[in-house]
Amino acid sequence: MAGSGALLRQCPLLLPQNRERSVYEGFVTVQDRDFHIRILLPSDFQLKNARIHCSWRLKKVLHGYHQIVKQRLQHCSDLVSFMVELKTILEAALKNAQELHAPPPPEYYSYLVRDIETLGWNKVMYVDTGLNTIKLKGEDSCGRQHLITVKLNAKYPAEPPDCCVDFPVEFAISWIPQSSLVDIYNQFLAALESLKEFWNAMDEIDEKTWVLEPENPTRSATMRRIAIGNNVSINLEVDPRHPTMLPECYFLGADHVVNPLRTKLNNNMHLWDPDITLLQNLKEVLETDFLSRAVLEKTDFTMDCGICYAYRLDGAIPDQVCGDSRCGQPFHQACLFEWLQGLPSSRQSFNVIFGECPYCNKPISVKMSMKKL
Repeated sequence: MAGSGALLRQCPLLLPQNRERSVYEGFVTVQDRDFHIRILLPSDFQLKNARIHCSWRLKKVLHGYHQIVKQRLQHCSDLVSFMVELKTILEAALKNAQELHAPPPPEYYSYLVRDIETLGWNKVMYVDTGLNTIKLKGEDSCGRQHLITVKLNAKYPAEPPDCCVDFPVEFAISWIPQSSLVDIYNQFLAALESLKEFWNAMDEIDEKTWVLEPENPTRSATMRRIAIGNNVSINLEVDPRHPTMLPECYFLGADHVVNPLRTKLNNNMHLWDPDITLLQNLKEVLETDFLSRAVLEKTDFTMDCGICYAYRLDGAIPDQVCGDSRCGQPFHQACLFEWLQGLPSSRQSFNVIFGECPYCNKPISVKMSMKKL
């Protein structure tokens, strides 16, 4: 009964709903606001196994605090101590929400305008009407244009802004309360220079070969799938910090075409020279010239899927090829998997299915990633 009295003092609007006092429903009051809550205690009254049902308003306030509430449930010895903790969490959540939506003080705007003037308006690409989001443009030493999006909060410059860039690596700014947009911009330019060699390597690939994927690569993209011949390609994963080193390589195509390329790569790996470009190294190690954009059109070496008769399916291009040299028909992974699943003669082992090529009836298999099943 003493516990009941303590709970009544803490939450006078939260009342037991049954004689066993295992269900409580009502309101918890914080900052003169009432939030509906329902608490279901297990038969052993262990708080760590309790269930809490919140109103949508309470859920909205506690968004981002769910893990903390869960921890308090685990560690509080009784319902009274938990409700005290919950009210403390609610106080903090409401205070943070008010600060988040509070308009910046007048000195925020004057400081920011001075900041932009010091940096130079010619470097500003965009400013929103509330002066909360600024896009700055920069150029690396090779003449490539880049953008950095700076999102400021009301406590700027006491607290650092969030910065968003199209980089293949994390961009973390160094910040002290005396820092400014000029400091961010200088760190941005330094990062651009550190990634110059990576973008040089990727640009050369994009300009001098037929890149199958990604269709429109961003500056943060480290992968390229390059066409080598009809239904044969190489997938590269380039290290942005060491772009002239041998990248991760994965060949796609029929075995009778891909196996000789794998052999050349393994035999010539020792010839890789970090002092020459990534593309030139690939040509020498694989002893091949990549298909040139200047000589060939994409339609000269790409074939539609033999099942859906399309080249792109949900952004993917055909990456499965019949291994028979007289057939060589390409298929989308998803199309071939679905086709083979429908054949009574096919057999499946985990996420690999074995069957016959829809075109030549020769053995063919396809592996589907578990997340697509």
